[in-house]
Amino acid sequence: MLSSFLILFAGMAMVLGCILVWRLPAFLALIGAAWLTAALTPDTALSTYATSQGWNETETASFIKQTSIKRVATELAETFGKVGIIIAMASVIGKCLLASGGADRIVRSALKVIGIRNAPWAFTGSGFLLGIPVFFDTLFYLMIPLAKSLGFREKNKYALLVMSIIAGGTMAHSLVPPTPGPLLVATQLDVPLGWMMIGGLLVGVFTCWIGQMYARWANQKWPLPIRNSGGVTVEELKQQIETDDSKLPPLLWSLLPIVLPVILIGLQSLATSLQWTPESIQNNVLSGLLNLVNVVGEKNTALTLSAITGLLLLYRFPGQAKGKIRTSLEDALSQGGLILLITSAGGAFGGILQHTGIATHIQEWASGYQLALLPLAFFVTTLVRTAQGSATVAMITTVGIFGGMAESGELAFHPLYLALAIGCGSKPFPWMNDSGFWIIGRMSGMEEKETFRYFSFMISLMGLAGLIVIMLAALVIPLK
Repeated sequence: MLSSFLILFAGMAMVLGCILVWRLPAFLALIGAAWLTAALTPDTALSTYATSQGWNETETASFIKQTSIKRVATELAETFGKVGIIIAMASVIGKCLLASGGADRIVRSALKVIGIRNAPWAFTGSGFLLGIPVFFDTLFYLMIPLAKSLGFREKNKYALLVMSIIAGGTMAHSLVPPTPGPLLVATQLDVPLGWMMIGGLLVGVFTCWIGQMYARWANQKWPLPIRNSGGVTVEELKQQIETDDSKLPPLLWSLLPIVLPVILIGLQSLATSLQWTPESIQNNVLSGLLNLVNVVGEKNTALTLSAITGLLLLYRFPGQAKGKIRTSLEDALSQGGLILLITSAGGAFGGILQHTGIATHIQEWASGYQLALLPLAFFVTTLVRTAQGSATVAMITTVGIFGGMAESGELAFHPLYLALAIGCGSKPFPWMNDSGFWIIGRMSGMEEKETFRYFSFMISLMGLAGLIVIMLAALVIPLK
């Protein structure tokens, strides 16, 4: 047990030292930490991890014989495969929206309806609702061009707008099905999905309010300038602001690259949550439509189709990219490639940490405590999240620890509260082994210390606030 935590601390120290002391690029720091962690992991830990994955003896022996670099490369490739197309296509979408003036059209139209004062709340509400069917990374990519376009008009509110997106999207990711984390937790604890959705929405409303309060305070204390980021320069944003309304694309054209993937992914998520399959539907036409939904609703396909609509928008309304569309897209893909490298390295570090068996040791430690179950579940989830970087993996690990307690009927309250506590526990504390940390920082133009201030601290506070509300609700309305 001790060795796993020492390995974890060694990896963390290397990341922080490389970035904060030696000022190395994030990719090199994360890959170096992943390699060091892999090199220090003993064969016994690797064998235990392989057993937990259900591998046979041949697969286990082959895994243990792999060099540390090979294991790092494998984890890097796995993360790359999960997010590679999404990040590339999202970079194209963002560039098309900004260069064509589509993002500016959306912002100008929205301001006419809601006004600049209500824009942060609109961003939080939109982020929360879109975060239910859409993964947070994808959601952030879709909304950050709007925050930049609006933030250039109101430079003293740019940080507030970015944090508003984070506040909404990140809570939906851990509280409301059909997002995988809360969906699995609800299933494991036998919580009806309808109850989980309602509970997640109610807790989410409160935590989003807390996030807004922190965002407004942080925005005043640490103003964030708009910098060149995500393949878009400040000069391009300035030219956008000076463009006449008549030269911007229509609103419906502008909304299509954002709305299309939300609809497609949402339809597929709905079909999955209702357990609809082509085989279960007798009507051939409906069965064919469901097949089509399953294909186009897959997140990589949906983002690719959205990128195609973005390209059509850009070719129809070239705006700033007139005569240099290819160059503009290459710039966006270059920036997206850097983000992808950093994100994949962070995922590799998180995956290698799982090989150490630290999650298993946390599970053994937690199994001896029965008191104060809700805060215990919260902090165990937090510990797993901080150790390996993934909120979803943290939720899956923790529900395995506490699921038996819910099944045995030992709880003094409805298991819904336990599921929500696990969801809120997956928020603290995102740092440099979390791919979202790098995506948010690089796409919004934040430095590492700024990402801690605007992202890590805020959602940690939101998670703690959610725990307090859940404990009070379980005490007053146990639903037992």
